[in-house]
Amino acid sequence: DANAKPYANANGLYGAKPNNANNNGFGLNKMAAGGGGYGNFNGGNDGGKKKHAKNERGDNNHGAASEKRFKTLPASEALPRNEPIGGYIFVCNNDTMEENLKRQLFGLPSRYRDSVRAIRPGLPLFLYNYSTHQLHGIFEAASFGGANIDPAAWEDKKCNGESRFPAQVRVATRKICGPLEEDAFRPILHHYDGPKFRLELSITEALSLLDIFEDKDD
Repeated sequence: DANAKPYANANGLYGAKPNNANNNGFGLNKMAAGGGGYGNFNGGNDGGKKKHAKNERGDNNHGAASEKRFKTLPASEALPRNEPIGGYIFVCNNDTMEENLKRQLFGLPSRYRDSVRAIRPGLPLFLYNYSTHQLHGIFEAASFGGANIDPAAWEDKKCNGESRFPAQVRVATRKICGPLEEDAFRPILHHYDGPKFRLELSITEALSLLDIFEDKDD
């Protein structure tokens, strides 16, 4: 696409300096083996009792959101009920990609609200630009997923104070890698209704995408 912004030149849009730790920093291998959590982005101790209590409240909300997402997304677009989310793909185009990166905020249409609420801090995230058909990464959730975290983002001109993409999560850059072309990542994903692919990623799918990004960057 001639109008696409070169990914390599977009480094200034990413905000915080990326962490170049390997994929195990996400803790996905631990989850796949039956362990919990996505790992701490910065490593180290979780802190005192107050922080633990806050984390427990967040986990409870996460559980409720995980259940509710099955009621708002068709079965073909959601992971099986007993399978944890291992990662998430957000979608943009050439007109919205810069705002995603500058705000360090990803968003989807309202029907994804309950699905996005299942996102926890530290979850691997990716950004698919459907104008260029490229997948960008590596990002991670810097907050729990929610609704209208920033209503001014992608503001709906017909409804002041409301976002066109209210299913939102704050993001951090894990590592800046070159984008993946479709022939590299599509074989990993679960497809439905022709070329459409599921945005919720299984642990296996997320690990495979992370490996491809790492291999491409070597």
